[in-house]
Amino acid sequence: MLETLLTALVPALVPAVADAVRAGVGRLTGTAPAAPKTTAEAIELMAAQTERLRALAELDRPTGPISPWVANLRAAFRYVAAGVVMLWGMAASLWGWDALAMSPDAIEFAQQGALAAFAFVFGDRLYMHLQVRAR
Repeated sequence: MLETLLTALVPALVPAVADAVRAGVGRLTGTAPAAPKTTAEAIELMAAQTERLRALAELDRPTGPISPWVANLRAAFRYVAAGVVMLWGMAASLWGWDALAMSPDAIEFAQQGALAAFAFVFGDRLYMHLQVRAR
């Protein structure tokens, strides 16, 4: 159980630790991360970020007309699939050995899948929230 917990927490904490180390080195050396120095540079950076998001949205757009329910299903599929994986992991953790007749390896696999899905759904937002709070 501890090993499963560590395999979930360590990868989740690596970006935060890397940012902390980067910020600490920046303070010690007196160098700041690359940031726009003028308003024009900030506007140019925002325009580049907007263009990047447009390109990503264009890649995800279906070709040709599709039914609205298909479009809605496509948009929600990642989250629906992540929810199913998280529910399967919780069911395996709670009832795996007895009710579901799962082997210990299958239970661990389901738990790790649930942790990965949880990190996909909530990890990015939590990390961004922590970054904003740290500033």
